[in-house]
Amino acid sequence: MNFISWNVNGMRAIVKKNFYEFFNAADADFFNVQETRVAPDEIKLAIPDEYYQYWDSAERPGYAGTAVFTKHKPISVAYGLDGNDLDPEGRTITLEYADFYLVNVYAPVAGEELQHLAEKEVWDEKFIKFVDNLKQKKNVVIGGDLNIAHDPIDIFNPDEHHEAPGYTKVERDQFTELLDSGFCDIFRKLHPTETRYTFWSYRGHARRDNHGWRLDYFIISDPLVKDVRVANILDTVEGSDHCPVQLVIDNLQA
Repeated sequence: MNFISWNVNGMRAIVKKNFYEFFNAADADFFNVQETRVAPDEIKLAIPDEYYQYWDSAERPGYAGTAVFTKHKPISVAYGLDGNDLDPEGRTITLEYADFYLVNVYAPVAGEELQHLAEKEVWDEKFIKFVDNLKQKKNVVIGGDLNIAHDPIDIFNPDEHHEAPGYTKVERDQFTELLDSGFCDIFRKLHPTETRYTFWSYRGHARRDNHGWRLDYFIISDPLVKDVRVANILDTVEGSDHCPVQLVIDNLQA
């Protein structure tokens, strides 16, 4: 099974760039999108008919939002962390399959002045409990933008960014809590020493100079690790301030 996740920083903008070229070339079984910033009835997409589409759009226009495009019809679909109600910010979609749950996530940010850190801490804790509950039933594949750089290797010049939003001790400790509960950051597991990023600010020449952050992940249940063939960061793909990430797992039934 081929999984892709990409924070596109706005569907309206990305479809005018390279979205379709990349989407068609990727030929993913599951394609998670974050920061859609649009409702499905507000945009006409040229997605192949073989894909089922699931959207969770924010109530606030032009903000946040997630979508999943998949070749495999799920057993069930849930929106938000309560499992039945649409999230007003459109941050999570959960698809259930025979062997696993797929969770598409766009985590909130702490804010430039950390003004939303307490709210993010509550949200992250709720998310950890949500996916841990899923894990008691089936394996889980989480793909999305978690808005946290977990370790010093995941951020350019970590000393300069000490306690910056997305790199506070509180956020990083919660990420560790998630992993300690039976999940694996599969890119870091397979590439323990590689300095690779998934996000570069539009300010200055961050992408050109590779001054980035690794904010986008596939996090999987520990039992799935043995069947992972590919965990990659597709950092040559442009079009957004984030690049896509990829996961390929063998022996997985949808």
